Amino acid sequence: MFLFLIIAGCSNNKNDYATITGFAQGSTYSMIIENSMHLDPSAVNKKVEEILHAFDMSLSLYIDSSIVSRINRNDTVTCDSFFTDNFEKSRKVWQLTGGAFDVTVAPLVRAWGFGPDGHKNISDIKRDSLLKLVGMEKVELRDGKVIKTDPRISLDFNAIAQGYSVDVICRYFDGLGIKSYCVEIGGEVRVKGKKAGKPWRIGIDKPVDDNMIPGSDLEAIVRLNDRALSTSGNYRKFYIENGIKYSHEIDPKTGNPARNTLLSASVFADECAIADGIATAFMVIGKDKTIEFLALHPEYEGYLIYSDESGNFKTWTSEKLKRLISESGNK
Repeated sequence: MFLFLIIAGCSNNKNDYATITGFAQGSTYSMIIENSMHLDPSAVNKKVEEILHAFDMSLSLYIDSSIVSRINRNDTVTCDSFFTDNFEKSRKVWQLTGGAFDVTVAPLVRAWGFGPDGHKNISDIKRDSLLKLVGMEKVELRDGKVIKTDPRISLDFNAIAQGYSVDVICRYFDGLGIKSYCVEIGGEVRVKGKKAGKPWRIGIDKPVDDNMIPGSDLEAIVRLNDRALSTSGNYRKFYIENGIKYSHEIDPKTGNPARNTLLSASVFADECAIADGIATAFMVIGKDKTIEFLALHPEYEGYLIYSDESGNFKTWTSEKLKRLISESGNK
């Protein structure tokens, strides 16, 4: 999933904090940790890299020997804890969103040209055939192994795995006894506590097609503590063919790329994985159904950017978030 957040803010005493940066999952990560215990940042970063590598070996579609790649080839393989936990969280979001989020949509993602090979191979007949392979009711975990009702079923965790990797690193930091941190991987963010006595400040990018550099054109800044934030949008991973824009969010019900007025959806939750999956579902169901969902599930909050009938930017904010968000004013 492509997400559009940046870390903002400063500390009155920089020596109390350490910054860890690097590359992972085809993107970057940036983490700030309170360091009153005087941890060695390089040692912490090395462990972060080890965790993220192990994570990729479980859930990355871009690694042929990963567990998910082997499962998709129907190899005999026992799932590790990363895979098992991610699978169960994916099922939770699938149930929560009425199937709008579904990791079995993988064959359609590839057919539309959004898979690892980037090759489009779709027709109405093929789409309808692949739709028969979609649905988490067709797959289950049993004794550490994935059981499929059809061997052609394959899994794609890209719309939740990056958020889950944030939660994994947060658990590692919690184990070290770190009292305050901000973990950002590929734009997915989760924070704990405050920084220098103030909430962490996270920027949400303006969803325009040429806004490729995170933080260069912000729509809003949110003050955050003890919360995760994930944003999904349709302006960085798409292609235009015959004047039609095709985004990477595939509707599991129709088999087609989602098309509605919603440009980006930011979701606030306790866990980044859950926020990640729900944000993807929101891009599929659109603005009105998203607002209905949030009214039924007050444990989550949302910040939506959409276009009106004239193509102008508009925003919608959950009531509890309004006091925490500062908008650019360019609606």
